[in-house]
Amino acid sequence: MTLETTANPNYVATASGSSFYAAMRILPQEQREGMFQIYSFCRQVDDIADSDGPREQRLAALQQWRQDIDALYQGDPPARLRDYARSVQRFGLEREDFLAIVDGMEMDVPQDIRAPDLATLDLYCDRVASAVGRLSVRVFGLPHDDGILLAHHLGRALQLTNILRDIDEDAAIGRLYLPAESLREAGISSTDPLVVAADPALQKVCAPLVDRARNHFAEADAVMARNSRRAVRAPRIMSKYYGTILQLLVARGFANPRTPVRLNKMARIAILLRHAFF
Repeated sequence: MTLETTANPNYVATASGSSFYAAMRILPQEQREGMFQIYSFCRQVDDIADSDGPREQRLAALQQWRQDIDALYQGDPPARLRDYARSVQRFGLEREDFLAIVDGMEMDVPQDIRAPDLATLDLYCDRVASAVGRLSVRVFGLPHDDGILLAHHLGRALQLTNILRDIDEDAAIGRLYLPAESLREAGISSTDPLVVAADPALQKVCAPLVDRARNHFAEADAVMARNSRRAVRAPRIMSKYYGTILQLLVARGFANPRTPVRLNKMARIAILLRHAFF
């Protein structure tokens, strides 16, 4: 059967074209459906946080998601979460992880994030990335302790890579995720995203985050190495995708002018073939 006949087409359409899509399509049917549901949920709440609507409306929309999640776990899911009930039961997905994702998306809403301290940045990464990982490892079938550890490290590695990749894109919408401590150490006093993005000392700001991301990738690799290949195929593909992006960012550097870094189609196919089938 094709993917489209074994997963809700709405979930597939949401994920299609993303690096996530290629990694998830190799999974068995029930796992694939569960992962596309998780991805669809994340995309929907992320779209609310990133929209240009009034902040009050976005906060209200995120609060409605919290209420809908509560209803799901109380046995009375709204229409948009009705299909999730089976995955929640089948994989033991935790209510707190769904709520943590909403909380993470909400961190961008009352005001745009600008130069958070390291503790706040780590909390943000935990909510918007590692919480997704905690849901995902249950679907993959990893042992509990290693699953939580993998979610912790791989989620942070992926999110820090995103932050380093998207400095200019985030600055254009008034956001700056680079930590205040790194800005101070580099001698940058401004927290204006566009000013920071243009500062010649940006390389010094990014270097500690590169090291932090590399350490998280290494810790995630260690967890995956001691678990069954089948259970870690999808997270390993995601790790290799984003690890390669981090390498490309380092090779390009962070000085202006910065060309966008993306993984080309052939590189994605090579990673997929190597880690999904060989």
